[in-house]
Amino acid sequence: MKIIECVPNFSEGRREETFLALKDSLNGIMNCKLLNLEPDGDYNRVVVTIAGNESGILDGMIALSKSAAANIDMTQHKGKHPRIGAIDVVPFVPIKNASMEDCVRISETYAEIIASTLNVPVYLYENAAKKPERKNLSDIRKGEYEGLEAKLKDPNWLPDYGLNSFNPRLGSIVTGARFFLIAYNVNLKTQDIKFAKEIAEVLRESGRPKKDENGKILKINGESVKIPGRLRNVKGMGVSLEKNNITQVSMNLTNYNITPIHIAFEEVKKEAARRGVEVMGSEIVGLVPLEALLQAGTFYAQGKKLDEKSLVDLSIEKLGLGELNHFHKNEKIIDYMI
Repeated sequence: MKIIECVPNFSEGRREETFLALKDSLNGIMNCKLLNLEPDGDYNRVVVTIAGNESGILDGMIALSKSAAANIDMTQHKGKHPRIGAIDVVPFVPIKNASMEDCVRISETYAEIIASTLNVPVYLYENAAKKPERKNLSDIRKGEYEGLEAKLKDPNWLPDYGLNSFNPRLGSIVTGARFFLIAYNVNLKTQDIKFAKEIAEVLRESGRPKKDENGKILKINGESVKIPGRLRNVKGMGVSLEKNNITQVSMNLTNYNITPIHIAFEEVKKEAARRGVEVMGSEIVGLVPLEALLQAGTFYAQGKKLDEKSLVDLSIEKLGLGELNHFHKNEKIIDYMI
């Protein structure tokens, strides 16, 4: 049996009735299992994780989308995290006996169905992208929901599915197929957001704008000159987490085999120390592959031979994954849930 994961991000992180409606929408969907639903009030978004076979994951995602469309209104939405719509991003991920091509095909089918069902423009990204400039999610999201109406009038940004008409309530949807992404945040013991932003710019692959001696951004042919970041396959930004009186370096690790969790954590620690800022653990939003934690455990074991449980426990301890909320292994590691 093929197992495919889908990790939709919805633009609502505070209303319990919306979360209950999302869960209820999956009742009766065959071959689709809800693995995780993780809201964040500061980001004002909820990350949902479902898994199933080809038909189950498609049916489940359509049901979730209809529920979200009935319960989320983008005209009322404010949050810390970049977003372009109520059903902000819908990635399909091969987990077992499934290929990236399978996931591309499912994302295209989902896009076609949901564009007509909800009257919403849909863009394809990552491995499903039909244009190179649409491969990167941040490029599609540029301007966010507030700039979407104008964006849809640009011939270069006609949607891949649906009409180029602005849906004020729902905005737009981005869907596609990708490798397992780890949403990973490192906590900084400071409320000054400038440190988190500086560290994110230094580390993320896209880097930061180059400036002259007067602090003015250098441009060539109208385009900003960039200083590349240190970590490959890492996207990052600085975020304020007001409920905890801290800030975070919020990262997406798009290939944990190229930049593992522990490397991202240790590099943030180095940059924070240079700025006299203390790191107080980290958090994983959504689920994480067992392999990623075993990599971290092996790194921190420093050559000691440990069993799987010990390696996982060591990685949780050294990364400080329980600093903000208790890290429940059986609810956070995808291998233990499928």
